[in-house]
Amino acid sequence: MPNRLHLEIFGPVHALPILHYRLEFAHLVRQAVRQVRPDCIAVELPSTLEERFTQAVGRLPQVSVISYESTPRISSKTAASKTIYLLVEPADPLAEAARCALEQHIPLHLVDVDLDDYPDVKEYLPDSYAVQRIGLADYYREYCRAAAGAAPCREDIRREQGMAFRLQRLAQSHERILFVGGMAHVGRIREFFGQPRVEPLGRTRRTDVRIFSLHPESCGEVMGEFPFVSAIYEMRRSGLPPDRGGTAPPLRRRFNALELIAGGKQTLSEQEIMRSAMESSAREVGRDGEMPDRQRIHLRLFEHAGRHYRQETGEHLHFWQKRAFFRFCRNYAALSGHLLPDLFQLLTAARGCVDDNFAYAFWRLAGCYPWQRDEAEIPVLRLRVEDLWDQSRVIRFRPRKPADKGHYGLRFLKRKHERRPGEWLEGFDDGSVCSWPPEDIIIENYGKLLKRTGIKQLSEEQSRVEPLSTSLLDGIDLRETIRNQPHDGRVYVRERMRIKGGVGSVVIIFDEDSRNRYPFAMTWLGEHEQESDMAFYATEPGDNVSGPGICRCEYGGLLLSFPPRRMRDVWRDPSYRGWETKAETLLMAALDYSPDTHVVYAAARPPRSIFKRIAAGMGRKIVYIPLGSLSPPALKRIRVMHLLFGHDKRDIAKDYIW
Repeated sequence: MPNRLHLEIFGPVHALPILHYRLEFAHLVRQAVRQVRPDCIAVELPSTLEERFTQAVGRLPQVSVISYESTPRISSKTAASKTIYLLVEPADPLAEAARCALEQHIPLHLVDVDLDDYPDVKEYLPDSYAVQRIGLADYYREYCRAAAGAAPCREDIRREQGMAFRLQRLAQSHERILFVGGMAHVGRIREFFGQPRVEPLGRTRRTDVRIFSLHPESCGEVMGEFPFVSAIYEMRRSGLPPDRGGTAPPLRRRFNALELIAGGKQTLSEQEIMRSAMESSAREVGRDGEMPDRQRIHLRLFEHAGRHYRQETGEHLHFWQKRAFFRFCRNYAALSGHLLPDLFQLLTAARGCVDDNFAYAFWRLAGCYPWQRDEAEIPVLRLRVEDLWDQSRVIRFRPRKPADKGHYGLRFLKRKHERRPGEWLEGFDDGSVCSWPPEDIIIENYGKLLKRTGIKQLSEEQSRVEPLSTSLLDGIDLRETIRNQPHDGRVYVRERMRIKGGVGSVVIIFDEDSRNRYPFAMTWLGEHEQESDMAFYATEPGDNVSGPGICRCEYGGLLLSFPPRRMRDVWRDPSYRGWETKAETLLMAALDYSPDTHVVYAAARPPRSIFKRIAAGMGRKIVYIPLGSLSPPALKRIRVMHLLFGHDKRDIAKDYIW
């Protein structure tokens, strides 16, 4: 690997050219402090912010926000005041330099010039990840070559002359000065340092500088490095976090039936689970003392988000989805002129290559910063992306919330979480169990769709095609007409046979449960005349508590039979004992309870031939629909169900069900 550190040396000054708010350069600052062993550290910030900046650095790893009002130097009648926000976070090189100075008792100096009328300067800089591969020397040389023809603005010249003047003064009393400054300024500061300088005009005092603690919900939106990256940097800063051994704690809240009713054991909070995932990732993105590899950070983030996604939804991430995700990220980043994607691009890839639930799991982990709290010893401030930058990008996760005024740059479903471990167990105080009506409507509509599909399939199977003679029957069959055109030249028509009898029951088998993954089996009756009776087997409700008295389950298979209020408990009926699988039990019950001739059976494979003989003896016919011929998003949508412990939970379920 290349020697990544590079310093521009002039006189006693060792200047480290950096990009602001970049993980790689924060690491290089620590490396520079160890190598130079300075007796003074200077940073590219104005001295008017020194008191609040030092206070903010002392609060790290908690993220602070420094704010003040900036008024352009024009007529007071037309002057427009603007609030300036400065984030102090662990992965910022300036904050890291100041932090090292405070920890090692090295004098710290803020040497920039405070200007009120500094313009918005947009610089197109190379991706900071290149430093990881080629080192800072080559990176800085290529940057200087690319920026050689660009003329600096008047304000930049003024600032650079001021920084050179203050470094000259520091050089009179210090032998080794480490200066941490922006890459765009270091070259000209070096030139000005060798010339006689006078201090340029600028503010020497500000009375309106305030400090706030950043609200945790704003971290993922406004931090320079998104929270997962900053957290890994912070955890590796003092050595690798300890290996606690064992597997990572599950995100699901698992309880047995007695615990659900009588209260349960204490579980880890979501923050603790997220922190465990970050500590595990911090140990795997580079050896101790090495620069964290951003590419590996993205990989660990994807893997841990995939594990949480699997625990919550039961869906597994496939290799092709992983490959598509990283290929999409690579191409998306290349289109924007970067080597690696930013958080917005990662979320877009997560939603497009997997689904919205994975995108939410990805966002929840990427946006978690475990040290931040909504209460602090100083005022807490919520910031939006529009408060810091003029432009923003919006990504929405389904289901969508109604748009409101003042939107966030990243909009997503705000799922509720436990305020304390075990809080949701307090909702299991009702022994009755019911479903959630919106999910009932979805499953009933899908059952009606399968009935229509089954009748259509039967009609097509029994249709006949013949040459046109006296009638068009049900229309021209273009396929047969074209196929026979070269040697026949006749027009063929199709006659669809009318199917006698309808569909009385529908069986959908997602998994035949050969490994007993779906131990929970139940039969319930329709609550009104428009609902079917249902029998199903599913995952254990206690495996995923998603709200107070609300459990999230995943169907293994289900039976819908109409009209309602006729079905006995299928799982305790002695008539259905002895069948090999739960899927066969449901099919046998469907044949028994079907008032019509046909029973639709949707599964990955057709039923055994014995069921066709049984159905024929009962005057029934099984219509098999391959599961692969049905829409995967629709199947994924109906496969999830929620059990509510008490009808009163229906009033609050919408806040916890996703």
